[in-house]
Amino acid sequence: MREYITPNFIANQIRLLRDRVQYTEHSFLIAEGDTDSRVWKNLVDSTKCRVENAYNKDKAVQVLNILEQVNFAGVLAVVDADFDILEGSVPLSPNLLFTDTHDLETMLLKSPALEKVLLEHGSEDKIKGFSKDIRQTLLESAKVIGYLRWASLKFNYCLRFEDLAFKKFVDDRTLILNQSELIKTVKNNSQKLGLDEPEIIAKMDSLRTNTQDMWYICCGHDMICILSIALCKALGTCNSKQVEPDVLEKDLRLAYESSHFRLTQLYTAIQDWEKTNQPFQVLSNP
Repeated sequence: MREYITPNFIANQIRLLRDRVQYTEHSFLIAEGDTDSRVWKNLVDSTKCRVENAYNKDKAVQVLNILEQVNFAGVLAVVDADFDILEGSVPLSPNLLFTDTHDLETMLLKSPALEKVLLEHGSEDKIKGFSKDIRQTLLESAKVIGYLRWASLKFNYCLRFEDLAFKKFVDDRTLILNQSELIKTVKNNSQKLGLDEPEIIAKMDSLRTNTQDMWYICCGHDMICILSIALCKALGTCNSKQVEPDVLEKDLRLAYESSHFRLTQLYTAIQDWEKTNQPFQVLSNP
């Protein structure tokens, strides 16, 4: 059903809400998905701002464009940066803001919310005995998938990354990712066995530089899937059901506090937006 909800429909819903007495002075924050909306509802001041789900990034941008064309005041959209920053793409509207990192999930993982999840699901002894920095290890493994995702988009491989079996290419003790097994698994998952692996690797390598921020390369879902594997052996003794990626994503959302968000560039950007768009407000007072 969600695919039939058009940007025009969402924009009209927002316009109708503004006509209601309780939302006359509210700002509207457009989020790109259901889980993003849940995070934002915990971060905004609900007495001053209403969060609306656009169901994907493209629709969120389109909804914003529709509302801007009719000079609808007090609306902004916050979407995942994805690979846009790396591609040199910047928001064309002052009402469109990007996440600090690849996506909202990586913002959660970059924060102390990760330590809270490790405390909840991990083994203290195994975490102490793990020889590498956990956050950095997750980044190092996930960046390989990140470059493959980026190459797929940039060079039109149209690879399918949904429902990947991460255990096929991630070592459950070291969390090291096997690039060749990853490519083979993704090719199988995409039903594109004829793609040339050396060519794919060359395209991935062509995207790498020494100055890139890995937080823009890595996808939060990939990092969480690797963390799920880690909590079953390298960092914990959980069974796979206890630490499924959906469970960990939920726990990270619950562990993410307003105090964490106030340290981000995005928080500052929203503050600047509020100054420009008075009297509309989004954030709760500290």
